[in-house]
Amino acid sequence: MDENKNGVQEFAHIKGALVITHRKSDGSVEVRRKDNLILNAGFDFIADAIGKSASRPNVMSHIAVGTGTTAVAATQTALVTELARKAANYQHTAGTKIFTFTTTFNPGEATGAITEAGVCNAASAGTFIDRVTFAVVNKAADDTVTLNFQFTLS
Repeated sequence: MDENKNGVQEFAHIKGALVITHRKSDGSVEVRRKDNLILNAGFDFIADAIGKSASRPNVMSHIAVGTGTTAVAATQTALVTELARKAANYQHTAGTKIFTFTTTFNPGEATGAITEAGVCNAASAGTFIDRVTFAVVNKAADDTVTLNFQFTLS
């Protein structure tokens, strides 16, 4: 929190959360929610997207999932053990302080013991804005997993 020249305290925060919806082939559905960490590289991305007039970074466009279980740290720049990556849908309603990225891994995609995820700006490599780990989601070949990352600015 900083104080501006008029003595008013100002601050800005960004908070991320992930909602995972796991639809199993037997028809059952599990929904989980987990807060995630904005990475140092994610803050650099935000600053460069706002301030650079040239060589601006590509927009956040993909969601990746993996099997890594290493604890989340701000200095990380990617998932630990990436399993799959897919284009994400971006959504923001003007006048709100919330934006989301959502994708669904359909049957045959990202099959395995998923334990980490993040939003990034490329189909491979690229910059990750965040990373989150969670209790294993065992996605069978016939299952569907939808990931909805919600970011709130305040």
